[in-house]
Amino acid sequence: MIPEVNRFNYLFPNPRESSEEGLVAWGGDLNPNRIISAYLKGIFPWYNENDPILWWSPDPRLVLYPKDIKISKSLKKSMKKFELKIDHDFEGVMRNCRDIRVNSDEGTWILEEVIEAYTQIHHMGLAKSFETYYEGELVGGLYGIDLGGIFCGESMFSKKSDASKAALVHLAQYCLENGYELIDCQVPSDHLKRMGAVEMRRDAFLDVLEGSISQR
Repeated sequence: MIPEVNRFNYLFPNPRESSEEGLVAWGGDLNPNRIISAYLKGIFPWYNENDPILWWSPDPRLVLYPKDIKISKSLKKSMKKFELKIDHDFEGVMRNCRDIRVNSDEGTWILEEVIEAYTQIHHMGLAKSFETYYEGELVGGLYGIDLGGIFCGESMFSKKSDASKAALVHLAQYCLENGYELIDCQVPSDHLKRMGAVEMRRDAFLDVLEGSISQR
C-alpha cells in the first residue's frame, strides 16, 4: 500500500542539515502517523530505554538494489528447506528480533512501545514482515516500513542457519516483482554488504526517496 503523503504532516528538521552521525531530532512520541512522516523524510526512530526518542538519518546510508542481491550456491540450496511467507506473524517477527538481541546482552531498541507502534502501522498496511519457516516453526525473518517504492528494513533475526538470508532474498524478489527501487538498510553492515548492499550518500538517498514519493 502506498502512503497517502498528505496524511502524514508531522514536522521534522531537514535531515540534509544534520551531522554525518545523523541525529535529526529527539522527543515526540511514537504515534504511527508521526513515524510514517519521519520515514517519508528519510528519518527513523532508534533509541534505548534510557534515552528520549531519537530520530536519525545517517550519512552514509546503506541500501540494497533488489536486482543486486547476492545469492550464493549454498544459500540457494539451503533455501529449498524453508517455507517463505509474508505478513503471517508480523508481531512474532518483531518479538524474535528483540529477543535475539536481549539474549545476546547487546541491548535492543525494539522496546514494547516500539512493537506496539509498528504493529499498528502493520495494521494500517504500511509495515510488512518476511518470514522463514522450518517444519512449521518461525525460524527467521525481517520487518520494515513499506513506502510503496522503497522498503525500509528495520531488523532481522535467525534461529537457523541462512533463515534471515532467505527472508532477505524473499524481500528482494518481492521488490523486483512489484517495481520497488531499493531496500533501505539504514546503517552500514558487513553482513548486508556481503548480500549486495552498498553505501549511498545521504543526499543521494533522500533524492531517490523524494523522487519515488513524487511518482506515486
